[in-house]
Amino acid sequence: LAGSLNVPAVKLLYLTGVNRVLDVADALGYSTLKDRSRFGLALVLGGAEVKLIEHVATFAAFAREGVAKPTSAILKVEDASGAVLEEYQDDPGKKVLEPQTVRELTSVLSDNAARTYIFGASNHLTLPDRPVAAKTGTTNDYHDAWTVGYTPSLVAGVWVGNSDNHEMKRGADGSVVAAPIWQAFMAAATKNQP
Repeated sequence: LAGSLNVPAVKLLYLTGVNRVLDVADALGYSTLKDRSRFGLALVLGGAEVKLIEHVATFAAFAREGVAKPTSAILKVEDASGAVLEEYQDDPGKKVLEPQTVRELTSVLSDNAARTYIFGASNHLTLPDRPVAAKTGTTNDYHDAWTVGYTPSLVAGVWVGNSDNHEMKRGADGSVVAAPIWQAFMAAATKNQP
């Protein structure tokens, strides 16, 4: 997982079972994986389309040690005089994964030494002043490249691709085109945070 190797991911999906993995994906809030007949072992290789906002929400559940919460795009609505018309109320969420399981996942996704043999020691999946957990992904023929990662207080995701779904230049994988954007944002956003 740390090195983004495909064979271990496919083997794990095979041993776990596609339906069991899709059950967890459903619980985490993915909406694009409903037609289970479409998915096989390529699921872990970019063989299914997911929405970036749902991917980020899943990583937010990892940051909360397994608690999934609904996504909300609007935090507050005020009228012209400043009176609050609507305001987001925090949802306690639902425990989807065991905290220890997520801690182990976070350990893997934040272990820069474990991914060095693939990404190099100085890569875009780190932050200069704090640990961070991050993962990249790339779909077939470089149509989509993404990086999603988190600290305990902030989750961010970056997708790079063409809006008309044409493939990008060969080699435009998540670690090359999405991770630098993600790292720059996360470094700036966490700069003054404890």
